[in-house]
Amino acid sequence: MEDKLVKHFTDSIYYELEKTARVLRLLGVQMFEKIDAGLGGDEHAALDTISCNPNICQRDLAKLILKDRANTGKIINSLEEKKLIERCIDTKNNRLVKKVKITEKGEETLAYINNQLEKMFNEQRTNCKINLDDIEKVQCLLKRLRLSFEELIDMKI
Repeated sequence: MEDKLVKHFTDSIYYELEKTARVLRLLGVQMFEKIDAGLGGDEHAALDTISCNPNICQRDLAKLILKDRANTGKIINSLEEKKLIERCIDTKNNRLVKKVKITEKGEETLAYINNQLEKMFNEQRTNCKINLDDIEKVQCLLKRLRLSFEELIDMKI
């Protein structure tokens, strides 16, 4: 009879990814508190995505930031109140669609935050016990893994 190694969930890649994601979320919260630019991580992710995708609709934004439409709507409302984005009405397939675009103030805020984050990332990389090449390899592998898993799931956003 063959001996089998019982592998626990806590020994799996899923567990390590989830635990790492939680640690990184906490680190992100702390970083945004230090920057003190009036945005949180979700708002920053949405603003950055809007900047990269001018005139994006709420549904497409939700898919890109992995939030449901209700949460995405709250984020959009917050960014609009802060005058970082504007909503406009457009048509798509003969239907009215609300689209969002970044304002000049939004671009300035995004540039400031991204600059501050880059400084913090560089500082963390120098203090990290993993070299930059390994970090880039892990990032590339994680993207491939995510894209592979995305093909298996039905994103109901």
